[in-house]
Amino acid sequence: MGKVSSEAIYLVRKGDAEKAFELRGFEISEPEEGDVMIETEAFGLNFADVMARKGLYREAPPMPCVVGYEVVGKIAKIGKGVAEELIGKRVVAFCRFGGYARHVLTPAHAVAEIGQVPAEGAMALCTQAVTAYYMASYLAPVRKGERVLIHAAAGGVGTILIQLAKMQGAMVFAKVGDATKESLVRTLGADHVVNYKDSDYADQLQKLLGENRLDVSFNPSGGSTFKKDMSLLGSGGRMILFGGAELTSGKWGILSQLNFLRKMGLVIPVGLMMRSKNILGVNMLKIADHKPEVLTTCLKEVVELYKAGKLIPQKGQTYGSDNIAQAHAALESGNTTGKITVFWK
Repeated sequence: MGKVSSEAIYLVRKGDAEKAFELRGFEISEPEEGDVMIETEAFGLNFADVMARKGLYREAPPMPCVVGYEVVGKIAKIGKGVAEELIGKRVVAFCRFGGYARHVLTPAHAVAEIGQVPAEGAMALCTQAVTAYYMASYLAPVRKGERVLIHAAAGGVGTILIQLAKMQGAMVFAKVGDATKESLVRTLGADHVVNYKDSDYADQLQKLLGENRLDVSFNPSGGSTFKKDMSLLGSGGRMILFGGAELTSGKWGILSQLNFLRKMGLVIPVGLMMRSKNILGVNMLKIADHKPEVLTTCLKEVVELYKAGKLIPQKGQTYGSDNIAQAHAALESGNTTGKITVFWK
């Protein structure tokens, strides 16, 4: 089979974003049965990319590798069994790594047509919105009247979670780190805002809750926040863990990792049963690998919600591909809002 010459931003070493990436040429094979080749115009950043750069994401391919989970572009070629009318269609698509490339191969079921929707808007409908939808509307649906805590509420996943939780009738407690983000999450519908830089967020939440307890915590941080959230959950409450952002701040390798685990403490299953508390772990890469039909369902649902005007993805900062290091550093800093999109130069 023939190959197409392309180029990609390779992750070549761990550590500082300025030294981690290199632009390299490569050859990509023709799409196999059921796959499509996308000529990309842009790709999105996810915190898992930061984890991979720091050597903390064991699912990432060995270096040098191309990371990235989602792209926007036009379908250039199709494999056997794929409808010919898809050729030339502009889509947003999932990929299992490889997103930081000008050409990407991915299954046809992992794409959704977007027409003229701006890339920076469509990008947030992929990994972030699908992750949020899977957690809040598919895995363990948020119910009317539930009290929901959303960490990193101004981020790509957090902003979608706020909208979904409010759509489903919940009371939302949004955790952020500055006044600008407070304004954003209130605009999206958050009932209460907790700025963790003012004072301990758990103390603030306890005052807001009064005699009540949390029903749900959407937690992408882990570490020290785990115990605090568990103490705030009531009977029937559930902690949904979908990341380890607190781990990235460690500077001491294995010692930092051990300290991260120490902060989370030991969970005894019988204790969860006796208190009727639940812990749910979410790794969307595993869902993509073992239950791709779930990912397809969630992607179609969020696109429909967007088209109906019920879901507004938050467009974050945009960068050119020649500024990938700055884009990574911005995401890692925690000072961004919405989805970061990188356009090919």
